[in-house]
Amino acid sequence: MEIKSICVLGLGYIGLPTASTFATHGIRVFGVDVNPRVLETLKNGEIHIYEPGLRTLVQAGLRSGNLVICSEPVPADAFIIAVPTPFMSDKCADLSFVISAAESIVPFLKPGNLVVLESTSPPRTTIDVVTPILEKSGLRLGSGDNLGDFFLAYSPERVLPGQILRELIENARVIGGVNRASAEAGRDLYSIFARGEIVLTDATTAEMVKLMENTYRDVNIAIANEFSRLADRFGVDVWEAIPLANRHPRVDILRPGPGVGGHCISVDPWFLVEAAPDLSHLVLAARQVNDSQPRFVLDLIYRVLGLGEGEISRKGLSGKHIALLGLAYKPDVDDLRESPAIEVAHLLVGSGAQVSAYEPFKTDEHIPGIVVTESLDLAVKDANLLILLVPHTVLKELPPDKILTMTPARIVIDTVKGWSSEAWESAGFRYYRLGDGKKMKASPIMSK
Repeated sequence: MEIKSICVLGLGYIGLPTASTFATHGIRVFGVDVNPRVLETLKNGEIHIYEPGLRTLVQAGLRSGNLVICSEPVPADAFIIAVPTPFMSDKCADLSFVISAAESIVPFLKPGNLVVLESTSPPRTTIDVVTPILEKSGLRLGSGDNLGDFFLAYSPERVLPGQILRELIENARVIGGVNRASAEAGRDLYSIFARGEIVLTDATTAEMVKLMENTYRDVNIAIANEFSRLADRFGVDVWEAIPLANRHPRVDILRPGPGVGGHCISVDPWFLVEAAPDLSHLVLAARQVNDSQPRFVLDLIYRVLGLGEGEISRKGLSGKHIALLGLAYKPDVDDLRESPAIEVAHLLVGSGAQVSAYEPFKTDEHIPGIVVTESLDLAVKDANLLILLVPHTVLKELPPDKILTMTPARIVIDTVKGWSSEAWESAGFRYYRLGDGKKMKASPIMSK
C-alpha cells in the first residue's frame, strides 16, 4: 500500500511523537486535536508535553510543511486514532474519545484507506466498536479473501515516557488486522520509520497483547508493594531483603513505592477485569493492592509523626504542613495521569494537613487543595515534614545540608529509596523509608 498522507487524531503523549516522526520521514501528516490550547501551542512551535527531543522534532516537521496542525480530520491515505481511553468511576473503559474520533473519520473515508486504532482498548473494541462506525460511510470491510473497501487494524504503542522517540522507531511492533490484508497495510504504514520487528496478527490478539504486557507489570509491582507492607509489619527492611531474594537465579522482584500510576499500567488491567470479571481474580487483586498503596503511605506518615496506628481521621493531621517532592507518576517525566503521589496528597488534605508540593517538571499545575509551588524553597520553607514521592534525578541529588537551611522540617520520609539515609541523618534529619520495618521498630517515636 502506498501512503503519501496520514491523519493522526489525538496529539498527546503518543499521537504527537507519532505524527512528528512520520512527518520527518517525508510523509504529509495532518495532526488533529480538539483542545484549542493544544492547537495554539503547537501552531506556535511549542509543545504541551515534556518529552526529550520532541520539541525539535515538532519544529522540524512544521518548518518542512509536512506537519500540519488541524482542528478536524481531512482526507488522507491513512488515519491513526491515538486518543485517550481512560476509565470511568466504575473502572469501566471510557471509549467516548475513540467513538468520537472514529465518527469524525467517516465523512472522509475513501476506498483503499487504512484506519489504525492505537488507543489502548478492551478486547474486541476494533471489531465490535470501531468497525460498525466506519461502515456507516457505506464502505465495507472485507473478510477472508475478500479485500473489502478499506483496511482496519489495531497497533498498540509500546513506548516508555522519556524514551518515546527512540522506542517508536526501535521497538518491536504488533499489528493486528481485522483481516490479513489490513494487517499487511498496517505493516506498510509503520515500515516507513520502524526499525524493530513488525509482527502481524489479528486485531483482538493485538488488543490482548497490550493489556497482557501492562497487567504483567502491574501484578509484579503489586507483589513488591505487598512485600513492603509485610516487611514493615515484621521489622524487616524490604530494601535489604529484595536484593537478597533477587540473588536467586529465577527471581526478579521489583521496587516498591507509593503506588502505580500513568495511563497504562494503572488503567489497562481494569479493561480485562471489565471484560471478564469471573476470570480475572489475580488481576483484580493486584489492582486493589496498588490502588491502596497511597493509603499505606498515609498510615506510615501517621506513625512517623507519633500519631499511632489506626488513628487516621479527618482532622488527624491538622496543624501539620507537609511538603511533597514530586507529583508525576514516574521519574523524570511531566505526566501526572493517575499518579499515586497526587492520591497521597489528596489523602493528606483529607486528614486536615496543609499540603505544598514541588513538581520540577510541572510547576504550573493546579490541583485543588494543594499548593503546587514554582520552586523547591517555596514548598519546604514552612514545612514540618518532607516526603519524597517521585525519584526525579533532580530530587534524588538534593544536598541534605542545603535543605536543612531551607526548612524547619527535621523529619523526611522516602517512599522510593531515592536518598541515602546516612547522608540525611548526618545532616540532622530523622530519616524514614517506606518498607523499612527495622527503622520503624527501632525509632524512639515508634517505641513510645
